[in-house]
Amino acid sequence: MTVAPPSGRRSIDVHPAWLPAEVFRAIGSRRVLVSGDGLLVDTVHAETRTACARFGGSVTRLSIDGDADLLLALTGSTRADLDGDLGDEGYTLGRAGGRTTVTADAPVGLLYGLFHVARLGESAFHGDIATQVHRPAIRRRMLDHWDNVDVHPVMGQVERGYAGGSIFWRDGAITDDLDRVRAYARLLAASGVNALTINNVNVGRTEARLLTDRLADVATFADIFRPYGIRMHLCVTFAAPMVLGGLATADPHDEAVRDWWAATTAQVYRAVPDFGGYVVKADSEGQPGPFAYGRSHADGANLLADALAPHGGVVHWRAFVYNHRRDWRDRSTDRARAAYDHFAPLDGQFRDNAIVQVKYGPVDFQPREPVSPVIAAMPATRLAVELQVTQEYTGQQRHVCYLAPLWSEILGFRFDGDSLEADGDADRDLGASVAAIAARGGTLAAVSNVGDDPFWCGHPLAQANLYAFGRLGWDPTADPAALLDEWIDLTFPAGSVSDPVQLRQTLHAIMDDSWRTYERYTAPLGVGWMVNPSDHYGPAVDGYEYSQWGTYHFADRDGVGVDRTRATGTGYAGQYPKPWSDVYESLADCPDELLLFFHHVPYGHVLHSGSTVIQHIYDTHFAGADEAVAMRDRWRDVADAGLDPALYARVADRLDEQVRSAREWRDQINTYFFRKSGVPDALGRRIH
Repeated sequence: MTVAPPSGRRSIDVHPAWLPAEVFRAIGSRRVLVSGDGLLVDTVHAETRTACARFGGSVTRLSIDGDADLLLALTGSTRADLDGDLGDEGYTLGRAGGRTTVTADAPVGLLYGLFHVARLGESAFHGDIATQVHRPAIRRRMLDHWDNVDVHPVMGQVERGYAGGSIFWRDGAITDDLDRVRAYARLLAASGVNALTINNVNVGRTEARLLTDRLADVATFADIFRPYGIRMHLCVTFAAPMVLGGLATADPHDEAVRDWWAATTAQVYRAVPDFGGYVVKADSEGQPGPFAYGRSHADGANLLADALAPHGGVVHWRAFVYNHRRDWRDRSTDRARAAYDHFAPLDGQFRDNAIVQVKYGPVDFQPREPVSPVIAAMPATRLAVELQVTQEYTGQQRHVCYLAPLWSEILGFRFDGDSLEADGDADRDLGASVAAIAARGGTLAAVSNVGDDPFWCGHPLAQANLYAFGRLGWDPTADPAALLDEWIDLTFPAGSVSDPVQLRQTLHAIMDDSWRTYERYTAPLGVGWMVNPSDHYGPAVDGYEYSQWGTYHFADRDGVGVDRTRATGTGYAGQYPKPWSDVYESLADCPDELLLFFHHVPYGHVLHSGSTVIQHIYDTHFAGADEAVAMRDRWRDVADAGLDPALYARVADRLDEQVRSAREWRDQINTYFFRKSGVPDALGRRIH
């Protein structure tokens, strides 16, 4: 199961992910009409032409007359007025009179409609289908690549990359395998992603030059992604006027600095007319920013927003700002508070095209965190919500950890305390949910998990996370289990395996609950951060406990957890609106899964589940390790299912490592807390 590149130099064999040729059999075996003009209509025509050449169908261009099984047409007389304007990306899909019809107001909508028909397969061509309107709930579904042009001496080619090298850069230059990049653009469009950055937010000196004398590289990539409706963005350094322009300052109030950004940005748009904008990490973890000049984050973001505004661009200004040189002895300091303390007072001070990009949790993509209170604290500011597809703290693509259930919980979280009805209707009012706030801000962003590995993500099953991110960006109410079904059926089409039903059941058994499995054998009850500081892989209970980075669990002989209450702790719980500020403040009401994030409690504290904290730690870590073994055994059951031997072997190898690592987590965590507490396991299991 390999994918041939569209043209030019042949790539090494690369797994086709969720777009194997078989996915287009239903389309390619029929008569297709493609009507309309434009670059993306050309893409639609090319996709259908390739499918028809393979499977015996036919395709006609620039006509809506004649017999056809599938019509793909830009709007006009072909579409009745259904629920208003479709927008740039919306489309309709229906079937009547033996014809399946997709219409769109703009070419990119037609491309999304084509991929929808591909997902439906044969079911798109049987019976009648009432015409429905499909529009994305969130305007910009954006992947942030942390790729370095030059190999970083510590972080390598891709920072927090677990799937090999960069697909964009090699040996300090643009890759010579642009066909691989085209294949990637196609995959992203099929999942719903429409924006990306191609360089690290920690911008090095070489990467900074993409803004000026290496702008031709950016234009090359923009030309590749444009036919798939994906807009290019750049991570830039706030110090660019000094690093690149020779100025003595980067002060956002300095006229020379403002002029430099305006002129440089105009140059970018001359090279890439549909350029999306900038992404900035400033005054965070050593990156330069406006603090050096006594200016605020709003001052810094507005500087770039003003330069982008004449061209229709936006700046995404990351809110990941905290003091990473703190004294571990000072219990009043709390990294979780930092983003709110920095940004909430600035609400209403940002330009309309300045988007504050907020990590979904207050710390750093742990397996379990509360939703960041910043997301509720800035109603007069456009916000982007940032997820992490790359599995930095969730197994690094060596462990199966399907993250869509986690993201679904986050996107459905409502600050008014009401549950979000996941009814699958992307057009209904999302209320006070995180998804609604991201929709108003215009962006759902995520750190990419892709590298030049033949399986794209290192672990073949980690492809499901990349796919689900795009699909949840389109419809945040989508059921994660249904998205997993989609991914399975596309990636392993029925004709390619001996028993598709068994394979689907097996993959669901392995993947559905894998995020919670990972949580069970790693850090308990929301405490987080019990990882090796060097690479964030594997257990080190005290790895960050006495660190300047400021993430602690405060375990001692009497108890564990961080007191973040207003009454006796850091006050972080008070950053939430009611009712959550009261829920998290209350030891009685705080959810078990977040207890140790908000409270320091004795080991004998009884959870809502009826278990004590210490017994919960023992039970979940034994259970999680056992579940990892069961996942490995289930995969062995499909050894004869007709899977690609290389894919089967890669997954088997990763599951072996997951079992080993889960046991290591179990033994180190349980032993640590047994020695701290002196409380034996009630079930008498072996603890070292």
